[in-house]
Amino acid sequence: MISQVIFLFISGAEIVFILFIVLLVFGADKVPEIARGLGKGMRQIKDATNDIKSEITKSAEKQGIDVDITKDVRKEIDQVKDDVEEITGPIKRKF
Repeated sequence: MISQVIFLFISGAEIVFILFIVLLVFGADKVPEIARGLGKGMRQIKDATNDIKSEITKSAEKQGIDVDITKDVRKEIDQVKDDVEEITGPIKRKF
C-alpha cells in the first residue's frame, strides 16, 4: 500500500517504461550519477524536515504546549476501529 501512495498508483510496467525512457535520454553512464544526486537531495530534504520538526517541538515544549497530540488521535482511531469491529463482527460471522 505504501508503494502505491509513493508512486501515485503507477503500475510496475509503467515504472519500467519510465526507466527505459530515462535510460534512452541520459544514457547508461549518467543514470547512476542522476540516482546518486536524487538520493542526496532527498536525504537533505529529509534532514531539513527533521530539523524543522525538532525545532517546532522544542519551541512548543518551552511554551508548555502539548506536542504529543498524536497519542490522542491514535486513541480515538483505535476506539473507532473497536466500535466498527464490534458492529461488523456478528455480520462477518453470518457470512
